[in-house]
Amino acid sequence: MAQHDEDPGAAAARLTGRPVAAVRARSAGLAEATLADGRAVMVKRNDGAGAAAAEAAGLRWLAAAGAVAVPGVLGQDGRWLVTELVAVGRPGAEAAIRFGRGLAALHAAGAADFGAAPPKGPRDAWIGTAPMRNEPGGDWPHWYAEHRVLPYLRTAVDRGTLRPGEAAVVERVCERLPELAGPPEPPARLHGDLWNGNVLWGADGRVRLIDPAAHGGHRETDLAMLRLFGCPYLDLVLKGYQEVAPLAAGWAERVGVHQLFPLLVHTALFGRGYAEQTLETSRTIAGM
Repeated sequence: MAQHDEDPGAAAARLTGRPVAAVRARSAGLAEATLADGRAVMVKRNDGAGAAAAEAAGLRWLAAAGAVAVPGVLGQDGRWLVTELVAVGRPGAEAAIRFGRGLAALHAAGAADFGAAPPKGPRDAWIGTAPMRNEPGGDWPHWYAEHRVLPYLRTAVDRGTLRPGEAAVVERVCERLPELAGPPEPPARLHGDLWNGNVLWGADGRVRLIDPAAHGGHRETDLAMLRLFGCPYLDLVLKGYQEVAPLAAGWAERVGVHQLFPLLVHTALFGRGYAEQTLETSRTIAGM
């Protein structure tokens, strides 16, 4: 049984059923552990309610698509998650093209609805350290506004990061989403928090995805997040993607629409610098 003051080594031993030979802390909530049989694992403490369960379910759902590799889940409980450790290498052109093709196949694996949680995953999930509600919906523009943009806009205003008067420009974008969304698309199987830090370039030349906020969404949202925070060889990632599943006409002009979600999450969590970027993006979208 888990103890509230359990350390990463004890958690790894309990959840894998193997003795732990060594532990090396990476951060306050992350550690590497070496099991007695020589395997290296990653041990992550998730303090948010349901966060470990949501992440484990997301990793399994992404893995089930057989498209982009993810670390295998070795054990999970209410607080701890133990996964395979990825040996990282350098980004490369061939790996980028393969990643783009795999990401297209992952998205094509689909989801039951926009906002669908991974099987056995909680509806009340997380994106980073921000709560994220997986509420199913059938119409992407209205679902995206209601469940991915406006909740974080309200949080940012409540915390004083955005002023009430400034919120109006984001609200106007939400009102116009039906005309800005482009052609209708089926729900895609999203990683959901696809910034460069969650893309691991493996030493074996394969990309792994970690720390998902997985849900059913619009495939352009994952791609927009890659562009927002930068990704090595992004042009080749997109080339590989387009080879498998060409994006709808006008996708490049819709990037800002899809970036509003991660920008507002960061505004709510990290402050005014992201608020300015959110407002600039919203004004560009609205043609102001």
